[in-house]
Amino acid sequence: MNIDKFVATRKAMGFSQQELCDGVCTQATLSRLESNGQVPTIKILIQLCRRLHLSLDDLFPKFGVPESQLNQQMDATEFKLVTSEYHEAQTLLEKINSADLTDERQRWRYLYLRGYLATLLDHPITDSIFDFNQILMAKSQAPLIYNLLAYTGCGIAYARHGQLDKAEFYFNKVFDQIYQCTIETTKDVWRVLNIVYNTGRFYSQSGHNYEIGNELLNYALTICANNHVTYYVAKVEYQLALNSIELKQSPRETMEHIHDSRAFARINRNHIMLEQLDILQGQLTGGQE
Repeated sequence: MNIDKFVATRKAMGFSQQELCDGVCTQATLSRLESNGQVPTIKILIQLCRRLHLSLDDLFPKFGVPESQLNQQMDATEFKLVTSEYHEAQTLLEKINSADLTDERQRWRYLYLRGYLATLLDHPITDSIFDFNQILMAKSQAPLIYNLLAYTGCGIAYARHGQLDKAEFYFNKVFDQIYQCTIETTKDVWRVLNIVYNTGRFYSQSGHNYEIGNELLNYALTICANNHVTYYVAKVEYQLALNSIELKQSPRETMEHIHDSRAFARINRNHIMLEQLDILQGQLTGGQE
């Protein structure tokens, strides 16, 4: 078992030993695992791994297929993208030499990450569209998940530049195909949630189609629940709160979404989201808690 990767992931996610093992096992059990390599029961190990969003496959040897440093760099970059730490993700991505990409899947993944970061860090729109088009126009057809990531990225890019007709063209393509995506790995979960959340957010914010937006956002919550993934819950609940305000739903419903968003933002130490929630709640209460 790759104990170093387990420990590094725990620390990167900000868990103390006590926080990680709470409700799963004793701290002594976790300490024996990390210090002496004494692996606990498979039930305990799986529960610990779920909290770290690791699979057993991530931790045990893959005979004949050693994990490359490049893949590890892209894993770290994609995790920072998931947690909205875009500048840190960009720094990690810049350390990757594109000439080292050895197969098409690595290249598609690299292009998707580079295109998203170019969009979210407000680089020229031509930079991100160029990356996404390389996925969509690849000689060997990319898997559906990468095509949908590219469509979503194009939609986000055009929406951020106020070109809503073009954005809607790409999001419509996503909406027509998203339910065909299969989820097999934790990274698949991250990517599908990326697509569903951003599409739901677009229809809510730019298209003002709250029915479709809420359907997609609630679908994202179902994916999170079914796969024990929490990183997108705070974002999704925050957008549902905004939709609730626009739909003039009861203050109680709106506050339930805000409280749920805050709870998961705290769990995942998402300080950016907590600040946004403070602003929103202050607007709703007139600064009175």
